[in-house]
Amino acid sequence: MIQGQPLTILFADVSGSTKLFETRGNLEARRIVAGMLAALGEVVRQHGGQVIKNIGDEILCTFPGPIQGLLAAVDMQKRIAADEECAREFLAIRVGLHHGETLLEDGDVYGDAVNTAARMTQLAKREQIITTASTVRLLTNAGMLRTRSMGQTRVAGKLMPIDIVDVLWQEDTSNVTMVQRAISTGNFTAPRVRLQLRYRGRAIDLDELAPPFTLGRDLSSSLVVDAEWVSRNHALIEYKRGYFVVSDRSTNGSWVKFGDDDELSFHRDEVRLLRSGTISLGQTSALNPDHLLYFQCSE
Repeated sequence: MIQGQPLTILFADVSGSTKLFETRGNLEARRIVAGMLAALGEVVRQHGGQVIKNIGDEILCTFPGPIQGLLAAVDMQKRIAADEECAREFLAIRVGLHHGETLLEDGDVYGDAVNTAARMTQLAKREQIITTASTVRLLTNAGMLRTRSMGQTRVAGKLMPIDIVDVLWQEDTSNVTMVQRAISTGNFTAPRVRLQLRYRGRAIDLDELAPPFTLGRDLSSSLVVDAEWVSRNHALIEYKRGYFVVSDRSTNGSWVKFGDDDELSFHRDEVRLLRSGTISLGQTSALNPDHLLYFQCSE
């Protein structure tokens, strides 16, 4: 039976696991990651939440309200930060959450709140908690949590950008620059940062408010790159925290080259796009001259 219910959705994703599997081997790496997810599950239950499922190196859980989810997120970060094995292996987590309407069916959860929470997790860096400003506004006593505005971002399925915040969980925030931005509900100022893309004679312009731009063989991609070494959903370009980044989600990895610098490879990771250069999907630019994506950053 399908049941509609407002819930706080939280994703916690392990950061650093790709290198862990390379250096420690599959069995040992899986043991360590499984232990981290189990520890996170304990925190969820301590705050009255429910673990819905593990998705690879990520945990999806629900809470009755924002305060339980936010406090759980803070305790998750503290739990992992205090773990000696995680510190030794340079492992951390990134957390995203959002409160909204959901659909519960057969032990799983769906709906707009799930999509928005997943987007918050994509925006979070390691050791960071990102949520929506609307979630924080639901707290009756927001003073117990320290937050800072992160401006606005696009979320798939929403017409307008939404305001997001960073939840500060470290005991000592003396080294954190507090960025205060007024949360605007009126007209938006004209975007300044732009990214120009060129691919096989086609030109694409992206700005700060552009939705995530997908690359891959799938016909639903923003830019279809029809090559056998390119994954169906290969990469994503989006504006995050003041700059454009390209995130690899593929099987074969991606390569980026800035000007005359050496070409850099990255796999299941993200790279900040600077100045101008090329992006090559699936193999190096030397082997992929017909499918190079040229980029130019400007303000």
